[in-house]
Amino acid sequence: MIKLRRIGFSYAFLAPSLLLTVVLGIYPIGWAIRYMFFDYKGYGEAKFVGLDNFERLYRDGPFWHSVANTFVYAGGKLILTIPLSLVLAVVLNRAFRGRSALRAIYFMPTIISSSVMAVVFYILFNSYNGILNQYLLKLGLISVPIPWLGPKHAMLTTILIAAWGAVGNYMLLFLAGLQNIPRDVYESSSLDGANRWQQFRYLTLPMLGPVLQIVVMLAIINALKGYESIMVLTDGGPIGKTEVMYLYVYKLFFPTPSASYVPDQQFGYGSAVGFATAVIVGVVTLGYHLLSRRLNRLQ
Repeated sequence: MIKLRRIGFSYAFLAPSLLLTVVLGIYPIGWAIRYMFFDYKGYGEAKFVGLDNFERLYRDGPFWHSVANTFVYAGGKLILTIPLSLVLAVVLNRAFRGRSALRAIYFMPTIISSSVMAVVFYILFNSYNGILNQYLLKLGLISVPIPWLGPKHAMLTTILIAAWGAVGNYMLLFLAGLQNIPRDVYESSSLDGANRWQQFRYLTLPMLGPVLQIVVMLAIINALKGYESIMVLTDGGPIGKTEVMYLYVYKLFFPTPSASYVPDQQFGYGSAVGFATAVIVGVVTLGYHLLSRRLNRLQ
């Protein structure tokens, strides 16, 4: 009886989480899988079309353009975020006055809503009356405003903003890994004449390997799935230069004025495209996981 009561209490505590998982996770996935094979606009009758949505997906130029943009965006974000997060973690792992305050400052962007952050940066990078252009003009560094959110610079601007928002999160993970490395290792290497670069190259990086693999995997997933700040900053524009996969999926369910290629809500086709984007993210993540395991065996 006591054992059954304990089991009952355990399931009672798990019930809210399980309910939320079913309602907000499993049910929507099942709903989307079902409507992948229907022509359904969110209202009226759903018409079964078989694999027509996937045939349309194969010929959908704007979608594949968004896939290419996603990989450019994700690659640029990773190139900036991972090295900068690691460098900050190494610097802030040392003992000096103000270290805790700097850690909090660098971590602060991760707790700010991405939409709010994007609005702030829109004011900063606005091409005509943005704060950044005003200061550059006053300093005489430029003669005409730079269109930071124009066709030429929009992708780079969004990558920089995304990297700024993600650095603190991965810095914290690297800090946790660094603090698990025994100090005796560094003291012994110092006695052997190793300088700081040699300690970092031959001690820190190898011993931080497992954490680095996790950080890179999380960074890849988040970069491929990110779209919120882009939606606020550019809404995928100008002329599709910053359109990414998940923003494209969002517009199929909730069309925006800039989505001229989406005349109406398309829940059926949107479900098919959402499934395809999930497969792409899964394949990339699995590929990285297999590559990292293979590299571990070679070491």
